[in-house]
Amino acid sequence: MDFNSVESLKNEGFSGFSRMRKYLSDHTLIPSTRGVYMVLYTPKTPPQFLEKGSGGFFKGKDPNVSIAELENNWVDETIVVYIGKAGKEGSSATLKSRLAQYFQFGQGKDVGHYGGRLIWQLENSNNLLFCWKELPEQDPREVEYGMLKEFIAKYGKLPFANLEM
Repeated sequence: MDFNSVESLKNEGFSGFSRMRKYLSDHTLIPSTRGVYMVLYTPKTPPQFLEKGSGGFFKGKDPNVSIAELENNWVDETIVVYIGKAGKEGSSATLKSRLAQYFQFGQGKDVGHYGGRLIWQLENSNNLLFCWKELPEQDPREVEYGMLKEFIAKYGKLPFANLEM
């Protein structure tokens, strides 16, 4: 998979590709099925990091890390900054519900989406692109794991905001 091209991701079956601010005002645009999703940083300029992001303090834990850690986690030559999953067998989680949690967390709410929290320390995080791939017949955990392994093979580390596999 080419992790540096919107067109390639579209060819892989991903859809959406709108700015977060659009989904904040209209969650109905996100499908109510399970799947995987990605957060994309598309500006041609290097990112600007914030000392204090907009992420919520889930269970009282500070979601912010140092600028040095943000710089260390940044992956050049890719637009993908986070890969996530929504749903599994026996779970009611969907792309819509999981992304709604993610957006709420990014708006400072104390909700269960601590993973991927580093994107909220990117300046202008509302301009990040979100895309997803619906997986009604596959296990999103397995697909996400495969994508992360492929990303590591190509770039030598996880995407910027993925802190574990």
